[in-house]
Amino acid sequence: MSRLKSSLPEGLAASVNGNIADWQSGRKMERLWQRDATLWTGGDEDKWLGWLDITEYQIEHSSVPRGLQKEVWSAGFKHACLLGMGGSSLCPEVLSMTFGKLPGYPELHVLDSTDPAQIKALEREIDVATSLFIVSSKSGTTLEPNIFKQYFFERTKQVVGADKAGSHFIAITDPGSQMQQVAEHDRFRLIFYGRPSIGGRYSALSNFGMIPAAAMGIDVKRFLDRAQEMVRSCGPSVPVEQNTGAVLGITLGTAAVHGRDKVTIITSPDIADVGAWLEQLLAESTGKQGKGIVPVDREYLGAPEVYGKDRIFAYIHTQHATDVGVEAKISALEKAGQAVVRISMPDIYDLGAEFFRWEIATAVAGAIIGIDAFNQPDVEASKVETRKLTSEYEKTGSLPPEKPVLEDWGVKLFTDDKNAAELACAAGSEKSLASYMKAHLARIQPGDYFAVLAYVQMNAAHQQTLQAIRHSVRDNKRVATCLGFGPRFLHSTGQAYKGGPNTGVFLQITCDDPVDLPVPEQKYTFGVVKGAQARGDFQVLAARGRRALRVHLNDVKSGLGKLADAVQAALA
Repeated sequence: MSRLKSSLPEGLAASVNGNIADWQSGRKMERLWQRDATLWTGGDEDKWLGWLDITEYQIEHSSVPRGLQKEVWSAGFKHACLLGMGGSSLCPEVLSMTFGKLPGYPELHVLDSTDPAQIKALEREIDVATSLFIVSSKSGTTLEPNIFKQYFFERTKQVVGADKAGSHFIAITDPGSQMQQVAEHDRFRLIFYGRPSIGGRYSALSNFGMIPAAAMGIDVKRFLDRAQEMVRSCGPSVPVEQNTGAVLGITLGTAAVHGRDKVTIITSPDIADVGAWLEQLLAESTGKQGKGIVPVDREYLGAPEVYGKDRIFAYIHTQHATDVGVEAKISALEKAGQAVVRISMPDIYDLGAEFFRWEIATAVAGAIIGIDAFNQPDVEASKVETRKLTSEYEKTGSLPPEKPVLEDWGVKLFTDDKNAAELACAAGSEKSLASYMKAHLARIQPGDYFAVLAYVQMNAAHQQTLQAIRHSVRDNKRVATCLGFGPRFLHSTGQAYKGGPNTGVFLQITCDDPVDLPVPEQKYTFGVVKGAQARGDFQVLAARGRRALRVHLNDVKSGLGKLADAVQAALA
């Protein structure tokens, strides 16, 4: 079993121990397993706890993924492409990046971006004729998986013929969904069903995670058996102080209530992508009603002095991938009085156990924070604004016109009236990209966090530049920093950014698309959809009173360089 240890400041440790005692005396883990909604808000939480026993069910039906593996093997597919968003895509992405290509099985690719360059990059990596497409959508109505399916189904028809295209597709969806109807109409090879009582971010151990795992050749039975050990260790009869999921959740929830609401995720390189999955689970579950946890992923470890007292560090590593340098930095943080949780996994097959531990922990933390850990009210707000814009495009052939507050160096700045007035006043007479960036970054205060929301292709070059920007802000301002690529973060951290504590300062980045792609059967293109998603996202941030600025780049490569220079000048 994975080991859990923590090092907490004295006051926080006392509060955590008090809450552990309260959960034991109040028999709250028993209530959780009994699906008692009053543990949270007394709403419909009891209807969203189907994940509690999904592992046992999956083990009993392990012949299903084995059957898929045989079919994938015999069909000779070289690539498997998961088309999904959020809870449907993040677990498969973690598995793909952790396990890699397994001998004799297709390489698993994940598409969760409407950026045209991202889609073309995937298309260049695969051979459509030997690819299996996995369309993953719980509701069947989510925009992105639907248009991904339309695009690649049309491409497959062009390559293998209309009569054979369906045999290159399988669906994972809830029973009776719109996607089930599409799959049946288009004669998909197979349809696998989710459990309606499991929300997307809690679905890793259901078919939404295990069918892609099987397709890429993972030993699903072994993976689930490890997870089931964790299920037992988090069960209702385990004393709370020994219940590893409960202790983690009580620690995270208590820390958040005490102001340590930035969970900074540090991982060993072999499980580096698990932070992307944790981001969604923590942010979307807890970030609402002005409360919640802000996850910080892929932030490099710094010296103790660059961190405030609003952090708690989660260091997750496999036993064979322990890094002496990282261990030294973690120890330095502990000695400096930071809150640190350490989790040591035997090997990568224990990811299933960690999925369950963190699901339990998130549900427990949500109860302590005092919110419904299973809804996502502010995610829908962005979707509504996006639908308005894409509908407008379908009617008129264009998105509504915009007027920048500044244009400099081939870069345009956009924001709402309130933010524009504040920034113009702070920038003074010098109207330049650097002056506006200085004004925007000056709004960051101790205890805030800075988030870069980049609607550009997620590639190595862009990540390098954007990581440099976020870290220069962290080191200068001594605040937590986040980096998300749009539109994928909308189905992940977007909930906390809009519904959580109003402590974020946001820099949204959009760009002109040098090459666009059509969406079959629609007037709008993928580029238009991405643009509408960015605008919808920003409109909701502004409506929630967030400190936000949008930077639009005419040319993404040179524009990111100019932006990086402006940030450096602003911080000088």
